[in-house]
Amino acid sequence: MSHIVIETNESSGKPIMRRLLGYALLFKYRIAVALLVLCCAVSAELAGPFIAKTIIDRHIGAIGLPWVEIASGLHLPKGEVKQVQLDGKFYIRQDWMEEAERRSVVFNRSMMKDARILQLEGGLYLVRQPASLEGQWSLVGPAKDGESSTEVKRTVPGGGNEVYPAHKLSASETAQFYQHDVGPVARWLGLFVGLLALGSILHYVQGLTLQTTALRIIQRMRMDLMRHIQRMPIRYFDNTPIGQVVSRIANDTEAIRDLFMSFMATFVVSTINIAGIYIALFLLDVKLALVSLLLLPLFAVVMFVHLKFSQKYVAIMRARLSDMNAMISESIAVMPILQAFRQEKNRLREFDALNEDRYRNHIKQNRVFSLSSRNFTGLVGAFFTAGAIWYFGGQSLQTSISFGVFYAFIDYTGRLFQPIIGIFDQMLNAQRAVVSAEKVFYLLDIEGTEVASSDQVPRPEGHVVFDNVTFAYKTGEPVLRGISFEARKGETIALVGHTGSGKSSIMNLLLGFYEPTEGEIRVDGTEIRTLSKQALRKHMGIVLQDPFLFAGDIKFNVSLYNERIGPEQVRQALKDVGAASFVEQLPGGVDEPVVERGSTLSAGQRQLISFARALAFDPAILILDEATASIDSETEGLIQEALRIVSEGRTTFVIAHRLSTIREADQILVLHRGEIVERGNHEQLMRLQGRYYRMYQLQSGSAAQTTA
Repeated sequence: MSHIVIETNESSGKPIMRRLLGYALLFKYRIAVALLVLCCAVSAELAGPFIAKTIIDRHIGAIGLPWVEIASGLHLPKGEVKQVQLDGKFYIRQDWMEEAERRSVVFNRSMMKDARILQLEGGLYLVRQPASLEGQWSLVGPAKDGESSTEVKRTVPGGGNEVYPAHKLSASETAQFYQHDVGPVARWLGLFVGLLALGSILHYVQGLTLQTTALRIIQRMRMDLMRHIQRMPIRYFDNTPIGQVVSRIANDTEAIRDLFMSFMATFVVSTINIAGIYIALFLLDVKLALVSLLLLPLFAVVMFVHLKFSQKYVAIMRARLSDMNAMISESIAVMPILQAFRQEKNRLREFDALNEDRYRNHIKQNRVFSLSSRNFTGLVGAFFTAGAIWYFGGQSLQTSISFGVFYAFIDYTGRLFQPIIGIFDQMLNAQRAVVSAEKVFYLLDIEGTEVASSDQVPRPEGHVVFDNVTFAYKTGEPVLRGISFEARKGETIALVGHTGSGKSSIMNLLLGFYEPTEGEIRVDGTEIRTLSKQALRKHMGIVLQDPFLFAGDIKFNVSLYNERIGPEQVRQALKDVGAASFVEQLPGGVDEPVVERGSTLSAGQRQLISFARALAFDPAILILDEATASIDSETEGLIQEALRIVSEGRTTFVIAHRLSTIREADQILVLHRGEIVERGNHEQLMRLQGRYYRMYQLQSGSAAQTTA
C-alpha cells in the first residue's frame, strides 16, 4: 500500500524537549506561581501523617507512659500540674511532670510511687509499683463481676513470674485519664481538617493555573503554525497531502497539550510529592528511608525499558493517524469521483489496512504498558509494605519504634507509589506528545518568507518583463526554457498551448509562488526577487479555472476583509462582470450565505463571483488562468464584454484553451514543451499558419461539427 509509510522527519533545530521548554518559559511566571502553590498544597497534605503520629504517640498512646501516684495528703495546684484523681489518689504522667518541672515546679519524689497502665485482653489495667515492664504481661484471672480489683502476672525473662495487684479501669475512669488529652487532640484534628481543606483549595488553584497555562502554550503553538504555513513556499503544499498538514495543526498540537496538561502536571506534582515523602521518611526513620531510596533507580530502569520498547510503536501509531487523516481529507474532496468510478470498496480496503496497522501497534504498546506500569509498581509496593510491617512488627514494634511512627511510615510508603503510578499512567501521553512535537517542529523548521506589510506599496504601472527565464520544479527537469517577453501597461497577453506546455508555470513565477532557476522577472523595472511577496501581489488579481469561495456570504467573498471595498463597490464589481442579475434574484442578495467552496452555486456563478472579487480589488495586473474553461457560452459572452471595459489601463494575462476568447489579445504567446515557439496577435499567427493556426482550425472545426 502506498499510504503505509513511516514518517521519519525529525526537527532539525534544537532538541525537542528544549523547544517545548522554550514554549513553557513564555509563561514562566504563571508556572512558577503554580509550582509554589503546589509545594504548599503538598506540604499541607503530607502534614497529615505527622499529625496522626503526634496524636497517637503524645495523646492516644501516651497512656502507656510511666505514671506516678501521689498520696491524697500531698496536694499540687491544679493550675500548674496536670493530674488525674482516682480513689482519693492523684496520678501524674511522666510528660506532664517534665512539663511542670520546666516551669520550676518542685516535686517531692519520696512521696511518689511508680505506676503503669497496661492494655491486656481488651482492657486497661492500672498497676502500682511494677519492678519493670520487661517480659510478658498477662492476667492471672479475669476480674469478678462488679469488681475492679484483679491481679496481673509478669513473666520475667529467663524464667519466673511476678504477680501484682491491678485495677481494671472502667470507661469513665479511662476517660478521666484522657481528660487532659481531649483538648489537644481536638485542636490537632482541627488543624488536620484545616490543612486538608487548604490543600484542596491550593490543588484547585495550581491545577487550574497549570491547565490554563498549558492551553495558552498550545494556543501560541497553533498560532505559530498557522502563521508559518502562510509563509511556507507553495512547493511544500505541492508535495504534501492536505490531511497531513491539518493533522499537524489539529491532532499533533492536541497531543502536545496532553503533555503539558497531563504528563507535565502529573510529573511535577508527583516529583514534589515524592520529594516531600522522602523528607518525611528520613525524619521518621533514616535506616528504612535509605532502604526505600533503592526503589527510585529500580523504577527508573523500568521506565527506561518501557520507553525504549514502546517508542517505536507510538511513532507508527502517530504516522498511521496522519496517513488516515490525509486519506479521509482526500476521499471527501474527491467523493464524486470515487462514487462515479465505484471505488468505494477499494478505498475502504486501503483505509482498513492503515487502521489495522495502527491497531496492531496499539496492542503491542498496551502490552508493554500493562507489564511495566501499575502491575509492576503495585507488586513492588506490596512487597515493600509487607517488608516494612515485618521489620517493625513483632517484638521490635515495642522496642525500636513507636506505634505513631510506624503508622506514619506505612502511610507515607503507601503514598509513595501513587505518584509513581501516575507518572507511568501518563507515559503514553508523553510519548505521543514527543512524537507529535517532532512533526510540529519539523514543520516549523521549514524555511519560509516573512509576511510583510503592504499598506504603503505604490500601485505599479503594470510593465512586466520576462528576461530569459528558465524554471524547474525538480532539479534537472526544466518546465520552462529561455522564456522572454514584454507586457506593457494596458496590454492583454494570452498564453496558449497544450497541457503541460508551461502556461500556468509562467503565472506562478509572476505571482512569486516559485523562484526562477535562471533569468529575471521585472515589474516596472524592479526584479521581483527584491520585493516582498505581499508587495508583489498587492496590486495583482487572479481568477482560476476552479474558483474557490469561502464560507460566509457573497459580499464577503468579493471584499475579503478589505475595508476599502464596501457594499457599493461589491455591487458595482458584480454588475461589471454580469453577476448582478443572478445575485439580485437570491433571497439574501449580496448577503446570501455561501457554504464552503460555494457548492450551492453553479460553476458559472462561482466563476462570476471570482471575477468580481478580482475586479473589486482594482488590480494593476490581472491574471485569468483558464477562467472561462468551465463557463457556458452565454456566461462567457457576459464576461468577455465586462473584460473589455475593466481591462482598460490594466496589464492582463490570459491563459486560455478556448482560442476564440483571446482573438482581441495584444500579444499571443504559443508555448510548446516549455518554450515560446510563436508570438504575435491573432491575425499575425493565423497568417503564419503554424501551431496556433492548426490549434485554431482544430477548435473551429470541432465547434462547427458540434453546431451541425
